[in-house]
Amino acid sequence: MCVYNARGGGLACVFIWKWTATKAPPPEQRLGTLREFYADASALERRAIAMAEKEGAQHLELRGRDPGSLSLPCVQRFYTFERTLDADPDANLLLIPRKQRAMVRKGIAQGLEADFGTDVETFYALYARSVRDLGTPVYPRRYFAALIENLGERCEMLVVRHGGIPISAVLSFRYRNRIMPYYAGSVPIARSLYAFDFMYWSLMRDASARGIEVFDFGRSVENTGAFAFKKNWGFEPQPLYYRFGALGTRQAPELTPNNPRYRFAIWAWKHLPLPIANRLGPWLWPMLA
Repeated sequence: MCVYNARGGGLACVFIWKWTATKAPPPEQRLGTLREFYADASALERRAIAMAEKEGAQHLELRGRDPGSLSLPCVQRFYTFERTLDADPDANLLLIPRKQRAMVRKGIAQGLEADFGTDVETFYALYARSVRDLGTPVYPRRYFAALIENLGERCEMLVVRHGGIPISAVLSFRYRNRIMPYYAGSVPIARSLYAFDFMYWSLMRDASARGIEVFDFGRSVENTGAFAFKKNWGFEPQPLYYRFGALGTRQAPELTPNNPRYRFAIWAWKHLPLPIANRLGPWLWPMLA
């Protein structure tokens, strides 16, 4: 069940989901801060708990940027990264720390090219390869096709090519004055060609030229490679406050790659042949919870 309430032109969401052996929570969501939309966040929390109990949910999760004073236990392991873009692309390049800026220029020197499009097959091949290499089941291809079809201009795909061959790609979301790169993938050679550095710079440069004001690098878990990568771009981590409530007999799960419980499964998935991982992933991922 999803409860929506719009205030001041914004949207706040509370997801109440029955976790079973065959149903998992929806893909990770960026939720607004409750205090942006509600004068009394604690009243919303009480209502969310009541609805979750009524629906027989085992867990309740509230996400936001405000530590607040809610009653549910707070877990702070995620951080978000965002920065205001300058209207001048050259000025944005200078905002990138020197070492990372050198990586971008090395990508440019490789003769890489970036273009926007809606070719789901090209994106999916790169994304599926990357998540297999990370030990994670891939989402169904139809999920990304539905994003492109239903979100239109609010969802865009950038592909980086070397000699005309796709080597990395990113699917981004646009909302009001911000752009958020969300799903990305590549082939192994992309790292040595500095394709990710070139890709994110190309996205940043294009967003600036179109008048987009905020580059939202999304969330990452502290002390991970993604966290360090975003800091290298000069983005300052901003804490996110997640509150978990265990309403049943089970504890709220720690669904992160750092959980030792998933160590062997991640290792095994990394070693699956890609065709098998791509066949099993879309069937398996809804049952991971």
